Amino acid sequence: MSKIIDGLYYSESHEYVKVEGDFGFIGITDYAQHELGNVVYVDMPEVDDEVTAGEEFGAVESVKAASDLMCPVSGTVVEVNEALEDEPGLINKDAFENWIIKVELSDKSELEGLMDAAAYKAMIGE
Repeated sequence: MSKIIDGLYYSESHEYVKVEGDFGFIGITDYAQHELGNVVYVDMPEVDDEVTAGEEFGAVESVKAASDLMCPVSGTVVEVNEALEDEPGLINKDAFENWIIKVELSDKSELEGLMDAAAYKAMIGE
């Protein structure tokens, strides 16, 4: 059973957004990290890069597969989780604590197009 946290926004491609004020912390869900297996590398954008909802912003590589990261919202990258550069496996330990990028949201209405916890749970069949 995957861990799913109420109050976050979820995308069909298994990214989440945790909103704090005008910022969104984006990472992959617990379900996604289980599917990938041991994460060995995280490809992240640079600070000040623009990201666009529905477009790729990086990738996660595991021993089994590589998976593109699709951005659930648009904005400007204000921080990347540098800890993942040295220890990408932190995502396997706790996918929700170990977000990948922090963005300044450019259009909060985009959040309305994402799923809540209940809808995401239904989508993954749990």
